[in-house]
Amino acid sequence: MSHSIVLGAVAYDPKVVTIWDGFQRFFAEHDLRFDYVLYTNYERQVEQHFAGAFDVAWNSPLAWIEAERVARARGRKATAIAMRDTDCDLTSVLAVRGDSPLRTLADLRGKVVGVGASDSPQATLIPLEHLAQGGLVAGRDFEVRRFDVLVGKHGDHVGGERLAAQALVRGEVDVACMIDGNHLAFSKDGSLPRGSARILAQTGPYDHCNFTVLDGADAASIARFRELLLGMRYDDPKVRPLMDLEGLKEWRPGRTSGYALLEQACQRTDWLAPFLRHMGAA
Repeated sequence: MSHSIVLGAVAYDPKVVTIWDGFQRFFAEHDLRFDYVLYTNYERQVEQHFAGAFDVAWNSPLAWIEAERVARARGRKATAIAMRDTDCDLTSVLAVRGDSPLRTLADLRGKVVGVGASDSPQATLIPLEHLAQGGLVAGRDFEVRRFDVLVGKHGDHVGGERLAAQALVRGEVDVACMIDGNHLAFSKDGSLPRGSARILAQTGPYDHCNFTVLDGADAASIARFRELLLGMRYDDPKVRPLMDLEGLKEWRPGRTSGYALLEQACQRTDWLAPFLRHMGAA
């Protein structure tokens, strides 16, 4: 085996071990030595990426922005090399109860908005940015109730979103924010019983996770890693279970155009400032 790759990933769920063990077997069959290191939070993962602890990061959208900003401040370059088809063009929704009198964003003045973990792009940062763009400022025009589940994992764990949805059904919040896919999932699993909620507003589209590399990584190994990813086919019975576990049908080349909404949210709230100061990149 002429090439090797070490991946950094966040352990947001026990299935993460099953997923990357499966990828390890897949890459081994194609003569790529693959190993992975798991972290409990994305900030530690980004920090260790710059410390040279691994070659490729499986980054949340917020972790991508953190890595890109640190790289820029240090005169380096971060590149998104691949992402899932299911990482592209997502939206979040602001749901209200089915019998709610709320009809427009303006009706949210004085109301309680339920969000997910404080560092969740999909259930907190982007929905609150959507409201801010509509002229509604958190803490001034409406109250925010956060369901801070597993902070540090950037909302990869859907617990906070589910708790917000359940609080909506119980009447404890007037609005619940969640990614569109979870809105559908919660409708199926009973968290949002049939007819209990409707969508008041939907955010603009955005992208989710990507594989991030920093300049200085072994180009040949990275190229082989990316080639094997993009070559995976869902109709191959050997790799379909692996792709199902990771929630995709096709790997796509990485793009960064879909992070604008999150960038705006971070800029408006100065969300990145503490981490960038910690990394000497403020």
